[in-house]
Amino acid sequence: MKTQPTRRNFLGAAAGIAGLSAAGLPPASARVVPEPWGLKLGIATYTFRKFDRAKCIELLKQCQTPWVGIKDGVHIPYTDSPAQLKQDRMEFDAAGFKVSSVGNVNLGKDDPAYLRSRFEYVKNIGAPLMVCIPTHANIKTVEGLVKEFDQRIAIHNHGPEQKDFPNPQSVLEVVHDMDPRVGLCVDVGHTARTGVDVVESIALAGNRLFELHVKDLRSFKDKASQCDCGEGLMPFPAIFKQLKKMNFQGCINLEYEIHADDPLPGVLRSLSYMRGVLDGLAAA
Repeated sequence: MKTQPTRRNFLGAAAGIAGLSAAGLPPASARVVPEPWGLKLGIATYTFRKFDRAKCIELLKQCQTPWVGIKDGVHIPYTDSPAQLKQDRMEFDAAGFKVSSVGNVNLGKDDPAYLRSRFEYVKNIGAPLMVCIPTHANIKTVEGLVKEFDQRIAIHNHGPEQKDFPNPQSVLEVVHDMDPRVGLCVDVGHTARTGVDVVESIALAGNRLFELHVKDLRSFKDKASQCDCGEGLMPFPAIFKQLKKMNFQGCINLEYEIHADDPLPGVLRSLSYMRGVLDGLAAA
């Protein structure tokens, strides 16, 4: 893939198009746009995995986006009763957030009772989508639970380290003729690290694409090179154009995996960059 423009270069261009200051974007608090360019830009709360639910919600409020993908087992514990799970979810609702999904739920065991417990967990939370990683061995069992629970799932590709589903293509090979409630959550960072084209992979997913996890990397060969969005090689303008072309209705959730003890500054910079890209595209 060709190197993409840096945040500084793109924002300079966006300033001329969208009337933004060439010195950079205004703070997130001044830019509340729930669906810039008609796309839902949100946060995967794995970003705030070092913080409890109350603190996570406090940090989310500063991001000025209503869409959230809740990290299972961290911000909503597996050990909570069905009634408590509903209450846990209501804390996000009461704070003004719209829950797009729960995950990434580990469906790596072939034990039917275990798999059922995970579907019951998501049902009790009331999440419209379970982001998950099943296996080739249990995918038919998982599909059966999808039908029984009427639960949409999005299989999350997890890069070259994950033998069953490293990239979107490996997911599509398995799910192309399955129940339409079985789809993909494309992680653009993990996808790029497998050596396939991210934009082409999104296009191939088509109507099986239910959610996107986004991050940036300075090197597509180095997992540890993750950086703020706009400072790496990820082709965000082309990604957004492809999603718009597809009339994508799911969420584009920032999954910021670095600086876990203090992620908010990088999260806000990443969101500002992506909003700037979307502003420029909308004004073009």
